[in-house]
Amino acid sequence: MDTLRNAAGETGTARRVAVVTGAGSGVGRAAALELLAAGWAVALSGRRTEPLEQTAALAPAGSAALVVRADVSQPDDVASLFTAVRDRFGRLDLLFNNAGTFGPGGVPVEELPYEAWRHVVDTNLHGAFLCAQAAYRQMKEQAPQGGRIINNGSISAHTPRPHSVAYTATKHALTGLTKSLSLDGRPYGIAVGQIDIGNAATDMTAGMQTGALQANGETAPEPVMDVADVARTVRHMAELPLEANVQFATVMATAMPYVGRG
Repeated sequence: MDTLRNAAGETGTARRVAVVTGAGSGVGRAAALELLAAGWAVALSGRRTEPLEQTAALAPAGSAALVVRADVSQPDDVASLFTAVRDRFGRLDLLFNNAGTFGPGGVPVEELPYEAWRHVVDTNLHGAFLCAQAAYRQMKEQAPQGGRIINNGSISAHTPRPHSVAYTATKHALTGLTKSLSLDGRPYGIAVGQIDIGNAATDMTAGMQTGALQANGETAPEPVMDVADVARTVRHMAELPLEANVQFATVMATAMPYVGRG
């Protein structure tokens, strides 16, 4: 099921159209609300409808927010998501490939269950590929042709945390996905970039301020930053002309132990 919040009743306007996955909380919610406030039409996607409806309810009056429940690891769900966007808005200008999971935290590699590994890979990598593929197809076929894909990488795409093998492996893989899509999209006006985020204040990072495991085996509190600063960066990347691209951006809490983490 999908529902549209649009106080003006608009379905065929000049609004730029975005899909944000994982839009029910955290970075996805913040980025979706930032785009909606800037006048974008945004399809809010996630595995649970209720958090998506909560995100839509936070949008400014007159916003065009389409709620579509979808599990990005399921090809049929992804196909339905992009069909709903095409049917409602007619085109697609942006995919923010944000949905992801860290998986079970603090589990040594030798104890990580295969099912947990597979869940992280299915969500973070397979899901990102499926959404990018669907967006790519639509952006290539629509008129005018083109659009933008922004993949949510991570600081872990560069430097891992202890006991994060599944998450880190998928985020490294996302960097390869970003580079390959960016190259293949050039002939069709499809710009692809990646945002790597460190310690944005969300539910996912709530424990960092009280203590996070460091590479030397100690546990230490880490600073966080306002997730709104991430959302503004996503919007900046999204609103560039297609002739310009932020290939990679790193947005992090200034004092987090990333530079020299090891």
